This record gives sequence, structure tokens and C-alpha cells, in this order.
Amino acid sequence: MPQKALILVLAVLAMLTGFSSYIWLKPDFYTLDGEAHQWRELRGQYVVINYFAEWCAPCLRELPELNRFNELVNNQQIQLFGVSFDQLEHSELASLKDKYAIAFPLIQTEPPPSLPLQRPQSLPATYIIGPDGKLIKQLMGEQHADTLLALIQALQSRS
Repeated sequence: MPQKALILVLAVLAMLTGFSSYIWLKPDFYTLDGEAHQWRELRGQYVVINYFAEWCAPCLRELPELNRFNELVNNQQIQLFGVSFDQLEHSELASLKDKYAIAFPLIQTEPPPSLPLQRPQSLPATYIIGPDGKLIKQLMGEQHADTLLALIQALQSRS
């Protein structure tokens, strides 16, 4: 009897260890280029998430500004990601990226990403996640590279 109990305890421990490892190693989201990301890896930097759609004229107008913002923040502990509001398949998202020359990483919608924010009700919507991984600010409407960078720099100077 004690041997069966030991085997049972060891089996339960193995299952818990496996489950914990799966949760710890499971990516929160994937980008179009196949990179896996976990929020804990992004801690310590600001993360900007922009929701857009091809049918949204202001979204398309702001894409060049977001590309410029992405260039400006290179190596500044600020990461920009785009998310298609329309939950496009991989090939459709890749086509959209090429068509509009999007230069920043796009988050795949399959498998569903785990993001620290709600899907917006209107577009364009830009979210700023702080170095602690929590949502700091939601910006609605078109964003411009200079004002977005100035906002994040102001947030950085407060911390």
C-alpha cells in the first residue's frame, strides 16, 4: 500500500510540474514573423499596442506615423506592436503588412493572443503598457510619431 501511495504522489507531482512548466513557458502571443513573446520578457520597457483595420481610413493614415515612431524608438526600451481588429489569418495579415509597408511587428490573432487590455470598440486605438506590464493609457484616434514619443518620454521621466 505505501508503494502505491508513493507512486500516486509522484504522479501528481509530475503532473503539477508539467502543468506549471507549460504555463511558465507558454507564449502570450506570436508575431507575424513567428516570434513568440511573453509579457514577463517585455517587463522593464514600455509597450505600445495599436489596433487597426484596413477599412479604417484614420488607421491607414496613421500607419506611416507608426512606422516612423518605430524607427524613433529603436533601442529605447519601447516596443510597438500592431493588432488587426479584423482577426485576419496569417496569409491575410502578411498581405496587409506588405500592401501598406508596415515596418513594426504585427501580432497574430490565431492562436488568440493574451493581451493586458480589452479589444477596443472603435478605431484606431493605441494602448500604452508600462514597464510593470499594466495598462497606463488608452489613446483613441490617429496618433503621430512625435506626440506619441513625447507622451512616453513624459511617462518615463515620472518614473
